Amino acid sequence: MRTQKAELTALEDRQVLDRVSTTRIVGGVAVAYAASVIVQNAMFVGGVAQLLGLGDGTAAPAYGDPLGEVLAYHAANRGAVAVAVGLEALILPLLLLFVTGLHGLVQRRGAAGADWSRLAVAAGATLSAISALVICTHIAVVLAADGLAEPTPAFELIWQLHAAAFALALPALGATFIGAALATHASGLTRPWQRMLGVAGGIVLISAGAANLAIADGSPLVFAGVSGLAAWVVWLVVTGLRLIRGQG
Repeated sequence: MRTQKAELTALEDRQVLDRVSTTRIVGGVAVAYAASVIVQNAMFVGGVAQLLGLGDGTAAPAYGDPLGEVLAYHAANRGAVAVAVGLEALILPLLLLFVTGLHGLVQRRGAAGADWSRLAVAAGATLSAISALVICTHIAVVLAADGLAEPTPAFELIWQLHAAAFALALPALGATFIGAALATHASGLTRPWQRMLGVAGGIVLISAGAANLAIADGSPLVFAGVSGLAAWVVWLVVTGLRLIRGQG
C-alpha cells in the first residue's frame, strides 16, 4: 500500500512539473512571438532601418500614399523589407505554436474555455494562411519596384492586392485575439482586464477588416487595424510573462 501511494504521489508530482513546464514554454513562445512582430514592424520605421544600414531613412508608405512614393520607398529600402518579410518565417510557426499550446493548457485545466481556444486555433491557422499572402504580395511589390522609373498598372494592382490581403488578415487576427483572451480568462490564466482588452481589440480588428475594400483603396481606416495589432502585442507580452512566472 505504501509503495502504491508513493508511486501515485510521484506520478502526481511529475504531472504538476510537466504542467508548469508546459505553461512556461507557452509563455515563452508568446513573448518570442510578440517580440518578432515588434521587430518586423520596426523595420518599416525609417530611422530604425537607416540606423541598421537597411534603408534611406524613409518611413514605409501608407496604402493611400501616391504610387510614386510607394515605388520610391520599395526601390530604396529593399533591405529593410527583406528583413521584415524574412521574419515572417519565424512569426508564422510561433503563432501556430502559441495557439495550439494554449489550447493544450486550457484542456489540462479542466477544459474551461476549450471552445474559445478552438476558435483561437482555427482563426490562428486562417491568419497564418492570409499572412503568407500578405508577405508574398509584399515581396512581389519589392521585386516589381526594381528598375521601374515610374509606377505601372501592374505595380498598382500588386500594391492594391497587398493592401486587400492585409485588410482581410485583420478579422482573422481579431477572432484569434478574442478566442485566446476568452479561453485564458475562463481557465484562470489571465486577469479580467486582459479579457476586456482582448474582446475590445478583437472587435476593433474585425470592424476594420469589414472595410477591406476601402482599405485596399487607401482608406485611413487601416490605422484602426494597426491599433488592434498593438493591443494584441501588449496582450501577448503580459500574458506570456504571467505564464512564464507560473501565475494564473
